[in-house]
Amino acid sequence: MNTITPELRQAIEQAGDGPVRLEDPQTNTSYVLIRADQYERIKTLIEGEDLTSQEMTRHMWEVMKDDWSDPKLEVYDSEEYA
Repeated sequence: MNTITPELRQAIEQAGDGPVRLEDPQTNTSYVLIRADQYERIKTLIEGEDLTSQEMTRHMWEVMKDDWSDPKLEVYDSEEYA
């Protein structure tokens, strides 16, 4: 298992409970780092289990409900993401 560098720890602390976005400068591949408990909660969505749209909505709400009112998410309401 890899360990967390001091720079990554700082990014994690700045993100609070939210995800940390990373980019590999060699490949320009983007990654999202989340806590293991958050990953376990959404793993069925990622692994492709057949879910109805209602089940998927319920799962996503469970994962995101604590972050819904996070002021940092207001950026997604900007025209940049429209």
